[in-house]
Amino acid sequence: MSATTPVDLRSAQTAAAYGGLVDALGGIATAVLAILGMTSFDPEGMAGIATIVLGAALLIQGGTIFSEYASCFVPLAESIDIDRGGGEGLSAMLLAGASGIVLGVLALLSIAPVTLIAIAIIVFGSALILGSNLVRQLYLLQLRTPQNTMRRSGKELLAGQFAAGTAGLQLLTGLAAVVLGIVAVAGNNPMVLTLAALLLLGVTVLLTGSTLSGLVASYLWPGRMAERRMGPG
Repeated sequence: MSATTPVDLRSAQTAAAYGGLVDALGGIATAVLAILGMTSFDPEGMAGIATIVLGAALLIQGGTIFSEYASCFVPLAESIDIDRGGGEGLSAMLLAGASGIVLGVLALLSIAPVTLIAIAIIVFGSALILGSNLVRQLYLLQLRTPQNTMRRSGKELLAGQFAAGTAGLQLLTGLAAVVLGIVAVAGNNPMVLTLAALLLLGVTVLLTGSTLSGLVASYLWPGRMAERRMGPG
């Protein structure tokens, strides 16, 4: 029998849901800072701060997804096809978040700010490409847990549609960010391109964070709490 109490489960549920919410707020903050930079209000400073905020948002998103993966009880034979490639995407997201924070801080210290921010955007875009399927994989993994194999509600189907949609959006945004970052590094209107890329990345993180939060809060947890109380065996 599992020793996890209902209070512990509620606390874990709240933490996971808030992880997605904070991630979404980070996306909003990134988009707002990018827009302020586009209005010529200290564009380098706004871009540097936005880079740090976006890096933190990706770290939070990666941590939330990791905690959700770690809490699933799924037979190995059923999870191999879902998890294939997930580890690389999650690692890329966490590393990109940490790298973005470091590059953003260096940019604020006026150490080649435009170039470093453009490099950070390339890193962010690459992480989104590698991790574009993480939320959808999480949905599929939860769908195959023992407590969710017997029935599917309308909320579960809707969550699956949102998860699939954000996967495609992340892939396209990642590709666009990599292209914009490379062009910016080449010196073609670098600040305008970096701010545009940050705006695009911020909106995407907002949508994916909202999807993750909704997936955790409204779909995953009721059945999982019962599973944890019973234990995996």
